[in-house]
Amino acid sequence: MRRENVISKIIVEAAIEVHRELGGPGLLEDVYEEALVEELRLKGLQTERQLSVPIIYKGRRLSKPLRVDLTVEGSVLVENKALGEWNRVFAAQMLTYLRLTGLRLGLVINFGEELVSRGIHRVVNGLGPDPSNSDDNATA
Repeated sequence: MRRENVISKIIVEAAIEVHRELGGPGLLEDVYEEALVEELRLKGLQTERQLSVPIIYKGRRLSKPLRVDLTVEGSVLVENKALGEWNRVFAAQMLTYLRLTGLRLGLVINFGEELVSRGIHRVVNGLGPDPSNSDDNATA
C-alpha cells in the first residue's frame, strides 16, 4: 500500500474522532482544523498548518502564495470545510493545490456534515486509486 494511502486512512480516523468528540457540525472551520492537528499529533503524524506555498507562473514567483490548510507527513494535503453543503469546486480546488505542490493525494474534509464520513472526499493527482476505495472522487 502506498504511503499516502496509509496516511490518509489515519487522517480519516482522526477526522471522525474530532467530529465525534466535538459533537458534530456547528463550529467554525478553524476549530475543527485545530482539533484535527491535535488528533494527528496524538497519532504521531507530523502536521503543518496554514502552510504558505509559492506559486510559480511562467518561471516567476507570484507575490501571493497558496495557503494550504494542512500538510500531513509532507505528502498529503488536507482542506477543511465546515459547510452544510458540498460543492464540486472543492475537489477541483484540491486538484489545483496538488498540481501546484507536486503532491499526489489530498483530502477535503467537510465537518459540516451530520456524519463527517460522508463529507470526506479523496482527490488524487497521478497517485492511482486506493485499492480499498473503489470510488475516488477526482483524478488527474
